[in-house]
Amino acid sequence: MKMYKNIVALVIGIILMVDGLDAQTTNGQDSAWIRNNYTKKEIMVPMRDGVKLFTSVYIPKDNSERHPILMNRTPYSCSPYGENEFRAFWDNHWKQYMRRNYIIVIQDVRGRWMSEGQFVDVRPYIENKKPHQTDEASDTYDAIEWLIKNLPDNNGKVGVLGISYPGFYATMAALSGHPALVAASPQAPVTDWYMGDDFHHNGAFFMMDGFSFYSSFGKPRPKPTTKESPEFSFPTRDSYKFYLEAGTTKNLAKMIGDSIHFWQEMYKHPDLDDWWKARNVRNYVQNIPAHTATLVVGGLFDAEDCYGAWRTYEAIEKKSKNNNRIIMGPWSHGQWSRGEGNELGNIRFDSKTSWYYQNEVEVPFFIHHLEGKAKIDRLPEASVFFTGENKWRLLPEWPLKNVKMTPLYMHEKEKLSWSAPTTKNSFSEYISDPAKPVPYTEDVHFRRTNAYMTDDQRFASRRPDVLTFQTDVLDTDMTLGGTVIADLFTSVTSTDADYIVKIIDVFPSDFQYSDVNYDSGRNGDDSYTMGDYQMLVRGEVMRGKYRNSFEKPVPFVPNKVEKIRFELPDVAHTFKKGHRIMVHVQSTWFPLVDRNPQKFINIYEAEESDYQKAIIKIWHDNTNASGVILPVIK
Repeated sequence: MKMYKNIVALVIGIILMVDGLDAQTTNGQDSAWIRNNYTKKEIMVPMRDGVKLFTSVYIPKDNSERHPILMNRTPYSCSPYGENEFRAFWDNHWKQYMRRNYIIVIQDVRGRWMSEGQFVDVRPYIENKKPHQTDEASDTYDAIEWLIKNLPDNNGKVGVLGISYPGFYATMAALSGHPALVAASPQAPVTDWYMGDDFHHNGAFFMMDGFSFYSSFGKPRPKPTTKESPEFSFPTRDSYKFYLEAGTTKNLAKMIGDSIHFWQEMYKHPDLDDWWKARNVRNYVQNIPAHTATLVVGGLFDAEDCYGAWRTYEAIEKKSKNNNRIIMGPWSHGQWSRGEGNELGNIRFDSKTSWYYQNEVEVPFFIHHLEGKAKIDRLPEASVFFTGENKWRLLPEWPLKNVKMTPLYMHEKEKLSWSAPTTKNSFSEYISDPAKPVPYTEDVHFRRTNAYMTDDQRFASRRPDVLTFQTDVLDTDMTLGGTVIADLFTSVTSTDADYIVKIIDVFPSDFQYSDVNYDSGRNGDDSYTMGDYQMLVRGEVMRGKYRNSFEKPVPFVPNKVEKIRFELPDVAHTFKKGHRIMVHVQSTWFPLVDRNPQKFINIYEAEESDYQKAIIKIWHDNTNASGVILPVIK
């Protein structure tokens, strides 16, 4: 593997030198260069049903050769508007495409900003469309068809990319089937808003993200506009205080108002039904044609759409015969497209991982498919950064074949062991009180933080309503690569409860970063104490009533021991020798996740009087052996 990795790195290096893609040399390509060498046009591009979509096109003045088209379709605006107003491409790696004279296209999707038509959130894909039926795939097809026929000096090849919601549109573009679309890169793509992206995880409502985003984004736009919707006026900048005092999700619906259509529809569908399934793009990726190569991109610590990246790649691999690859780095949401990517929160990664991605993966991917110049056929199927060891692994597949799913069992006295428990009638318990939920992070914040995905968990370990289990000090490195499974046996005094399981890396007591003066602090500030740091590697929630079926929830029988088994999104992490593995179990994660009343009820309709305390037991004995199942690389 090491030899393979070195060969690939050498090949990529040669490609980049030949094509002049030195990562951070601009060669004079600043804002003045782009303005002097590009012309901007604003065009209303017609769709098959007569609706016209507002499209900003940046055209190179160089007409000595034909140019590829690189496209981004977005609900977030193709601003700035006006043919003399240029987007700041010089502040990110898009300048590399402009250095190569790509035609750059940014389009407002149907019903957003300056485009005509009606906007529909995660508009369902229509497999067998009638002549005048439209979806995001058909809109992409029609846009590409118009562009290649009407833009001068294009080479007839198109690539599409997008991050987050635009990542959803990149997946839909791949589904368009247009023969000119040869490359698509869904990045942190919105994929399944019920099972793991943005709004819900395993049926639990991600209230904080949903409300803060949709209270502005979801406001109706009666006619095309260049103006952004006003944000919700929060009475406090303490998010924990705001959502706790809001009381219920029913009250949030009153605050957000009845004009936001998607919010109202979401409340009508608390369970996984056909409405949600139609909005799960994984159900349709078998329609991606072989001629459209895909590069799925995601962040290991992406709080919004980590699930979407892993599971979009997985679905394409299983269902489509196209050329499909994935890269996952140690990033928060979209961090690969900005900055250096050498740290997140308190955690360092020892290299400029974002620069690596931009210059050795994404840009060569599009050069290869749109120009036929960068030969990337020898690049690996999966490029995954393993935190802990802080190294890229260039892999032939994901999930890996050399992974052994290994149980790690909970025991008495807060112990984790590779051996199953032998005791009888053993459990750990806590009182879950919705009136005093466990915060998701230690500090007071207004917006949800990006860095909570690697945050120190010592504040949670100290709470009586968080169960903490840990291994002895590891005597050798242990690397995990793949899906973690929570495997719990539980009993609860009520009829419903949530279960949050967190996988944590406990650093040695003497750990510190070598370049930090822990007396004066890095940059003159007090440095964070990294000794005994409890790094969140992965956390996930499961709404208990969906333990048997997301379509048909069932209540708990009070005090009856039942099994709960669920997946945590994939991890890529090495627990170094001298560290420990820790697992947390808790029932609130606030205000990240809405509070479960701990009563079997439609939580969207719950009253404040429905919220109640519950005693929750996690069993760890010879009959009911709770634990986690880890993907250990052998």
